[in-house]
Amino acid sequence: MINHEVRVYKSAENLERKDQLAYKIAQVAADPVAIESEVADMVINRVIDNASVAAASVNRKAPTHAREQALPHKLEPGATVFGQPLSDHISPEWAAFANGVAVRELDFHDTFLAKEYSHPGDNIPPMIAVAQHLGSVSGADLINGIATGYEIQIDLAKGICLHEHKIDHVAHLGPSVAAGLGAMLHLDPNVTYEAIGQALHVTTATRQSRKGLISSWKAHAPAFAGKMAVEAVDRAMRGETSPNPIYEGEDGVIAWILDGPDAHYTVGLPGAGEAKRAILDSYTKEHSAEYQAQALIDLARKLGGEIEDLSKIKHITIHTSHHTHNVIGTGANDPQKMDPKASRETLDHSIMYIFAVAMQDQGWHHERSYAPERAARPDTVELWHKISTEEDPEWTRRYHSTDPNEMAFGGRVEIEFEDGSKLVDELAVADAHPLGARPFGRENYIQKFRTLAEGIVSESEQNRFLDLAQNLRELDADGIRGLSFAVEGLKHSGSKGIF
Repeated sequence: MINHEVRVYKSAENLERKDQLAYKIAQVAADPVAIESEVADMVINRVIDNASVAAASVNRKAPTHAREQALPHKLEPGATVFGQPLSDHISPEWAAFANGVAVRELDFHDTFLAKEYSHPGDNIPPMIAVAQHLGSVSGADLINGIATGYEIQIDLAKGICLHEHKIDHVAHLGPSVAAGLGAMLHLDPNVTYEAIGQALHVTTATRQSRKGLISSWKAHAPAFAGKMAVEAVDRAMRGETSPNPIYEGEDGVIAWILDGPDAHYTVGLPGAGEAKRAILDSYTKEHSAEYQAQALIDLARKLGGEIEDLSKIKHITIHTSHHTHNVIGTGANDPQKMDPKASRETLDHSIMYIFAVAMQDQGWHHERSYAPERAARPDTVELWHKISTEEDPEWTRRYHSTDPNEMAFGGRVEIEFEDGSKLVDELAVADAHPLGARPFGRENYIQKFRTLAEGIVSESEQNRFLDLAQNLRELDADGIRGLSFAVEGLKHSGSKGIF
């Protein structure tokens, strides 16, 4: 990796294109370095993982509305939309949007956490949509594009924090999708550079989408970023240019949205000929909840089985990282996180609710655990309101560690009982994490797909999709067009908008 120093430059300093972060990202995208077999295998796993979550969410309100927005935008050759017949061909940017919402709706696909948060699987829907539309992209090209998108988003997340300035993490997604598309389409780095600048410029927004009473826009925001990146690449391929330097300019993103005119960041990117391996640093979810809840769900279901009478609990304190405490814990100071009438999107950002239900049920389900009647159960509300979080500097240090063996996203739980006795336990990483008790392998991704698709996608359609996905390296244009699934009896909302 080459560490690139990034700061703000006055216009009079005339920072050359070759020295700008956006161009350095574009050079990584243009590097024809071979994709390692291990990386290609993981790309396939994540294509399956995305489809799993899309299958489970395809009939929910937000994905249904996104799909209905997309369907009027028909185009040949076009791209496919999850749930629709494969013969329905939609303009690729709209297909990317609809599929992106379906993938993101349940907060159930992969994650990478560092200085910034990310769900790098959000790169996949726009890549597949563009590949399907163009028909000239091979399976190997698609794998290269996805691996590049993961690389850039994860490298940016390691180097540039957005959330401390209340900027949503999708500001790293627009550039990563643009870079991935540049790699997939073998674009000149000057073209990809312009697309990266445009994509960043139009996908920088506040974190209010993940604060307070969280709305359905939480799922739409990354899908919108992917859609904007597709449009940015299209404009750049036609010769349109972007604001520059987009990161380092005196009126640019860093100077006015992030750390300010005196800012200094270090962003590591692969050097020429260096493999793009960042996808291997990311991890998927066994449970449909914020990633910081994954290890704590595993710990809660364990503790729930060890405690004979949960009603005897006086208080539970979860000692955890700054992020967990302040984003999904009581440190967020969001009363909605303790409200039985809160939205599903809010409940999956409440570790107090999640821990209580996982203890009581000794498990977690992507639908039943969030049902309004489940959240309103009196014994659940009672236990839920006995739970609080506290930041522990050691868990914060491990959260931000660059050593994979030290990184931790869990916490230490202290349970105080009414009789004065205590029970203390901790878990650093989720069971499904690469360093966890049961790391996810190909068979787990396939099982996740079959579990979430059961009763929604027919078995024959499941088999067809899985056969194609697992042979992604060898797919031609027709095979790539099949990387979707149709759903019989797909629901329609009946709602009316502009389109």
